[in-house]
Amino acid sequence: MAFAMPNLTPALPEIFVLTMACVVLMADLFSGKNRFVAYVLTQITLLGAAWLTVGTSIGQVALTFNGMFVDDVMSDVLKLMTYIAVSAVLVYSRAYLLMHQLFRGEFFALSLFALLGMMVMISANHFLTLYMGLELLSLALYSLVALHRDSAVATEAAMKYFVLGALASGLLLYGMSMIYGATGHLELDKVATAIQHGGGNRTILIFGLVFLVAGMAFKLGVVPFHMWIPDVYQGAPTAVTLFIGSAPKIAAFAFVLRILASGLPTMSADWQGMLIIMALLSMAIGNITAIAQTNIKRMLAYSTISHMGFLLLGLLSASQAGYSASMFYVLVYVLMSLGGFGMIMLLSRQGFEADQLDDFKGLNQRSPWHAFVMLLLMFSMAGVPPTVGFYAKFSVLQAALQAGFVWLVVAAVLFSVIGAFYYLRIVKLMYFDAPVDETRIQLQPDANLLLSMNGMGVLALGLLPQPLMALCLYSIQHSL
Repeated sequence: MAFAMPNLTPALPEIFVLTMACVVLMADLFSGKNRFVAYVLTQITLLGAAWLTVGTSIGQVALTFNGMFVDDVMSDVLKLMTYIAVSAVLVYSRAYLLMHQLFRGEFFALSLFALLGMMVMISANHFLTLYMGLELLSLALYSLVALHRDSAVATEAAMKYFVLGALASGLLLYGMSMIYGATGHLELDKVATAIQHGGGNRTILIFGLVFLVAGMAFKLGVVPFHMWIPDVYQGAPTAVTLFIGSAPKIAAFAFVLRILASGLPTMSADWQGMLIIMALLSMAIGNITAIAQTNIKRMLAYSTISHMGFLLLGLLSASQAGYSASMFYVLVYVLMSLGGFGMIMLLSRQGFEADQLDDFKGLNQRSPWHAFVMLLLMFSMAGVPPTVGFYAKFSVLQAALQAGFVWLVVAAVLFSVIGAFYYLRIVKLMYFDAPVDETRIQLQPDANLLLSMNGMGVLALGLLPQPLMALCLYSIQHSL
């Protein structure tokens, strides 16, 4: 049988990133102690990938590799946002990595391999492609968490992440195998068609769906599969925490959307019930537990759990409006997360991690501008207008309301009010408490500029959210 060469054009960004990851490894090997070569090459890679993603976009669905890989508007938008997030992580992290002797080629190579995993997840149209992208991302993240080899806390966090991640991968594989056994297909479109035409044993499909949702819930970090998030966020170096808490959330959203909206849309009545329970528990446990935290990284970890609960509100509506609301929410969350963890890193210095709530006391007296930026970020996370976080929460609540889940929307609003407490507590510490540390804040010019843009972006998108909302809706409509 003759081998048919697949169309490589839709996958050019992935091929480029893979090639450049190998180039970064080799360049780091031969550049001696000049680690900035790897940093610059990584940023060039992100720029080149963005150029290729825009250049290969045709504005419609394009399949290649026998239907295993898809290039559509949604994948292009999510990939571009992922490049921006990873680039921002590297800018924020540079001074921190230098300070902790972690500014090494391994960090940048692993970041690119993790990015490649995210890109494959975003464009996957087949269970095996989804799993391959997920494992590539996960293995890179496990290594990044343990990158600080002399830290017992980081090593412990990496082990917990690895063990629980392996369990989640097993659940996913088992679910995929049951769906395959019931339908005879692994390609998402064909799985959806088979189920729609009554193919497959109903009981096996339900069991497969349960295992799939459990595995996806772990990757999103929602209750009851949230146990790894606080420990990993606290134990990992802050630069790695920033990485884990930002770009991979975009890939996780795409992963869940591909499976539920592309592969299992006719089973929406079955997975809606599971998502409702997870959303409610995530908002409850995330917001209530965050109040008791004194470590800001751990507090933001529980905040992440609650935000992922809100994200599920849009997904469980099982409508294009709901999916676009969730897409808008995840992009806004990544923007807020970048700023929040970026501020923690930028306030850190040699021998001092600014990861306690008390470290933010009197920040307004030390640096009024940075206190204002942090105020905008906290207001946005709490959903206070006119920041963009308000519109993100409003959009997913509106989608859930239109789907008929009135009681769930009421509960979400109540938990959102509870969650506002721990965000506003940081504002109170910054503006009304005396500073514990009088040390002058010294920041790299590029990181300082990026942080300012990050804070202003949260405000600007809050004043003009329509363009990003319209882009999300357009990409969903032309992809699913």
